[in-house]
Amino acid sequence: MKASAFVYPWDVNGDPEAPARIAALGVEQVTLAAAYHSTRALTPRHPRHRIVTAEHAAVLYPADDRWAGRELRPYAAGAWAPGDAFGEAATALAGAGLEVHTWVVLAHNSRLGAEHPGTSVVNAYGDRYPWAPCIAQPATRAYLVDLAAEAAVRPGASGTELESLGWYGLEHLHAHDKTGGVALGEAGQYLMALCFCPSCREGYGRHGLDADELAAAVRTALEPVWQGAPSGGEGWAGIEKLLGEALANTTRAYRDETARALQEQAVAAVRAAAPDGFQVLLHADPVSYHVGANPGVDPAHILSVADGVVVPCAGGPGTLTPFARQGREGAVVAANFPVVSGMGGSPGTLAADAAEARRLGATELRLYHAGLASDDDLERVRSALAGA
Repeated sequence: MKASAFVYPWDVNGDPEAPARIAALGVEQVTLAAAYHSTRALTPRHPRHRIVTAEHAAVLYPADDRWAGRELRPYAAGAWAPGDAFGEAATALAGAGLEVHTWVVLAHNSRLGAEHPGTSVVNAYGDRYPWAPCIAQPATRAYLVDLAAEAAVRPGASGTELESLGWYGLEHLHAHDKTGGVALGEAGQYLMALCFCPSCREGYGRHGLDADELAAAVRTALEPVWQGAPSGGEGWAGIEKLLGEALANTTRAYRDETARALQEQAVAAVRAAAPDGFQVLLHADPVSYHVGANPGVDPAHILSVADGVVVPCAGGPGTLTPFARQGREGAVVAANFPVVSGMGGSPGTLAADAAEARRLGATELRLYHAGLASDDDLERVRSALAGA
């Protein structure tokens, strides 16, 4: 199976040995960040630094004039990725024989929410999630669609992987996150992800719901959870039990409709900007009400829109099956395995994991992350891919 490793530009720029080292893993492709959220990243082999702090979400290339005069626009990177950091890294990686695809993070941007609070998801208690732009808002949608097109189609790239193209919720690796004191479970996480910004309140109204009554119902449903009661169980049945079947299903219909429309618009915008043969994949979860970096989608719908999906497999490759069952000829179903042992990855089992993923219908592999992994982790990856 074709394999691609995720990489940041700062893993490559300033380290002349990085492209050859990544190619020696046995991967044919790199998925190189072009637009990324804030992070603090280890660079264990770089000759100039060991820690890179990306202070805010940013594009890692010079944005063009499409943003002139617009209130919502991408932020330039600081010293951690100056100039055309993406382009510099892409050129070096291509020189090592690697195919380059862009890695574009969209609806996940804490600085946007801090500077433009009105763009954020608002929960039933009135709390804003500055890291989570609300994808129902017209101005935010326009920003995300244009960002997808610009960041995806960079010179030297032959494809893209769009992350966070859907709803984001409470669960988020925020700075010094301290939200785990109550076990919300899947049902509680869904209720805490429901947005009540003006656009979403209007959207609920179009679906026959009174937003104030819905917010009150959410708060009532969650009150026992805050007191320590079980959250209602896992899966959609648990959400229906907590909120009530009618309310739960109507909110899901609205959210699914909103996410699908954004995904269709963003993919169409990327295709319009891209050369023929440019591959468009989405990071996705096969359960449509899930939120986050791998937002929930309907497998049949998303494979009718994009060329394929990148599917998180940290908990096992079972999440591949709903996509593989669609049987769409030529569709990419890429199994994404973490290979950084210090971050919970399992490079030592990669060969077995890849074999099981193939059996379940995976057509490609994604490896997270070539820049963050230790030398020992990378050696295990090399061995696994050599035997694949």
